[in-house]
Amino acid sequence: MHPYRSHTCGDLRLSDEGQTIRLSGWVHRVRDHGGVLFIDLRDHYGMTQCVVDPDSAAFGLAETVRSEWCIRIDATVKKRTEETINPDLPTGEIEVFIRDMEVLGSAKELPLPVFGEQEYPEEVRLKYRFLDLRREKLHNNMILRSNVVRDIRDRMWAIGFNEFQTPIITASSPEGARDFLVPSRLHPGKFYALPQAPQQFKQLLMVSGFDKYFQIAPCFRDEDPRADRSPTDFYQLDMEMSFVTQQEVFDTIEPVIAGVFEKFGNDRPVNRNWPQISYKDSALWYGTDKPDLRNPIKMQIVSEHFAGSGFAIFANLLEQPGTEIRAIPAPKGGSRKFCDRMNKFAQGEGLPGMGYIFWRKAEDGSMEAAGPLAKNIGPERTEAIRQQLGLEVGDAAFFLGGKPKQFQAVAAKARVTIGEELGHTDKDRFEFAWIVDFPIYEKDEETGEIDFEHNPFSMPQGGMEALEGDPLEVLGYQYDLSCNGHELVSGAIRNHKPEIMYKAFEIAGYPKEEVNKRFGGMVNAFQYGAPPHGGCAAGIDRIVMLLADEANIREVMLFPMNQKAEDLMMGAPNEPDTAQLRELHLRLNLPEE
Repeated sequence: MHPYRSHTCGDLRLSDEGQTIRLSGWVHRVRDHGGVLFIDLRDHYGMTQCVVDPDSAAFGLAETVRSEWCIRIDATVKKRTEETINPDLPTGEIEVFIRDMEVLGSAKELPLPVFGEQEYPEEVRLKYRFLDLRREKLHNNMILRSNVVRDIRDRMWAIGFNEFQTPIITASSPEGARDFLVPSRLHPGKFYALPQAPQQFKQLLMVSGFDKYFQIAPCFRDEDPRADRSPTDFYQLDMEMSFVTQQEVFDTIEPVIAGVFEKFGNDRPVNRNWPQISYKDSALWYGTDKPDLRNPIKMQIVSEHFAGSGFAIFANLLEQPGTEIRAIPAPKGGSRKFCDRMNKFAQGEGLPGMGYIFWRKAEDGSMEAAGPLAKNIGPERTEAIRQQLGLEVGDAAFFLGGKPKQFQAVAAKARVTIGEELGHTDKDRFEFAWIVDFPIYEKDEETGEIDFEHNPFSMPQGGMEALEGDPLEVLGYQYDLSCNGHELVSGAIRNHKPEIMYKAFEIAGYPKEEVNKRFGGMVNAFQYGAPPHGGCAAGIDRIVMLLADEANIREVMLFPMNQKAEDLMMGAPNEPDTAQLRELHLRLNLPEE
């Protein structure tokens, strides 16, 4: 017999009755039923109920074992009595009677429980992540992640893509976040960087003629943490294609993403009709470029109804250039109690408040508008607002004003809150949308200088001709895929022509010499017959987070950092010793405490 097991803890069935077997695993829990011990033995594959009584030679040792001890048992498979069958366990029709036992690894007192799914402080869970990963829910999340990655690979191979691995040590390149720098021992004073993404390498693969590339790629960015973003590293499905249009990229990746969600989404509906929404419209309707379309609420501009009105705050605001008033419809939100609650929400977001109007039935049976705004702007304007927004008795609307970029983030949060609190957001499905037509440039309001607002490597719509006009009107062939309020995919049709690339960077204040210095490898390659190409990258961690129905990305990552970008389990980052610094020709200049 194998020294550790003849079966796993998920294998045994009623057909194995009478067999002598060997199992190894962890003690999930021990129960004492009047001198007879029941041990639930767990491994990666499942759970088996083990029984040992005082007649067994193993009873004395069994009395000493505790939760999470790793043990081996030799036992005989027996059928459970009808009243003790556990239909929730695949092994629930049998139990095994222990004849012999060996402790393979004892366990100290546990710093957190493995049995059950109790909430526990994050610092404890991360420090003892190896124990946390034994817990059923987290363990299953990691298996889900593994299966999703395998499924993605299979789908990409099936549609003709080749998998390549790009370098992990490379040159620093601005991709929109801070690099992790790596000092060079062989070249004192110079640094490598961990790649923020394989962006330049995958474009070079297209120049090399490989046509269809993909990779499950590690990416490294020194970023501030968020619930749906790791502060150090993450994995993405990276892909690139030659001789393609934007729509062809969509048509290629949509079945891959939709197929994964249909296969692993626990039968939650997946809408296959993915709308394409312009960045401008998405910002207006939803206040964000990653909208949650499970919430049907769309914001609208209602500036005309407040211009010259009796509500001086909005009327005066509209006299300033670049300002507008936006309404957030709230069907079924027409009560003063709800309106006051949303006003308090706005104050919690740092605003003085949020104007509102709600419509109710008057004493004579007619409809009337109520709230401070309604009194200030009068019945004609409130009725025009109601008709524009399509609202009825029992509904409300909330209003924010100013320059859109100043209040847009709060408006987006308010829309989400309204949708959830009033029951408009269907949580039990997946809704996707492509966000397209991103502006390439933005103007700094303080300096007036033009800089890139989004991906500088995107091909401008209209090519060189578009760059001759107003930079703020230039749109790129750039796109994001949003799902349930999270950005899942980002990509672009690339700017593969050196002359257009130089012009695009020149507008943003980067001379030709600077472009050559920063992106010399790619620019040089583009001078040797670069094909038109484009692609995208899909965040593996976020995909699994949505499939696992988790609110925090750390719940689907094996060994995540904490909010301070610290690895509490391994003690990273740590201080280098003097010999290491000397070898790298480095000296620390630490900030004063």
